[in-house]
Amino acid sequence: MTADSDDHRWAFGTGFTDALEGVDTTVPPGVDAQALSVYCQMLGDDALILSHRLQQWMTRAPELEEETAIGNIALDLLGQARMLLARAGRADGTGRDEDAFAFWRAEQEFRNVRLVERVDADFAEMLARLLIFSTWRLAQFDALRGSTDQVLAAISAKAVKELTYHRDYAARWVVRLGDGTAESHRRMQAALQVVWPLVDELFRSHPVEAALPRVAVDSSTLRTEVDVVIDTVLATAGLARPTAAGLAGVGGRYGRDGLHTEAFGYVLAEMQSVARAHPDARW
Repeated sequence: MTADSDDHRWAFGTGFTDALEGVDTTVPPGVDAQALSVYCQMLGDDALILSHRLQQWMTRAPELEEETAIGNIALDLLGQARMLLARAGRADGTGRDEDAFAFWRAEQEFRNVRLVERVDADFAEMLARLLIFSTWRLAQFDALRGSTDQVLAAISAKAVKELTYHRDYAARWVVRLGDGTAESHRRMQAALQVVWPLVDELFRSHPVEAALPRVAVDSSTLRTEVDVVIDTVLATAGLARPTAAGLAGVGGRYGRDGLHTEAFGYVLAEMQSVARAHPDARW
């Protein structure tokens, strides 16, 4: 692929297939287009921010092979984010592309869950978050394969394959560290304790989900499926399920409503810095 090529296959992650080829991209009759746009932003922002956090592990991973694996997971999520944010711009009629959503929105306009924002203090924390996020997102996207919105269904069908690998990668490492030395066990348990307060938010129903019957998935319905997987991994690793209380919102607002943690402002500033310093720049 040359620098002046018009080949955009890299946008689709590790699989070079356009998931939307032949798919009807019009908003289905009777579907609230504005709600569909916001829902796609929610799903796209989750993937975009976690992808950026994983990219920060480049040159930090303990082994070269792990650095490659983490980079591929970040690329998969970036591909999901591009398709979902592009869908959001078409659904709301503004025509905004994925770059407009990623680089030209303010902090309170992002709709991601707060789990994806935090800084990883070490490799174990990265794995604890990836295990929880990928298990939850896999359950979510598996259900979205039956969405009456053909675009969401097609994106989800491709993403399920990627997320299965993400979850399995994280689970293998969690078991390896939890069932390893006394030090690796201690640090893996501590990492789970750190990320656990952000888990409950993943299962909060949102009004946008309720506004999109048969299109979106009610997040509260995913808890049992996710808990079974997480508990199985923890039991295999000899790790205890954390008991930390969930991080509260403010005035009933959480990440989906544009309320974020202090860490989010820093990661957003880094992610948007080049685009804002050189607006309209092209390769």
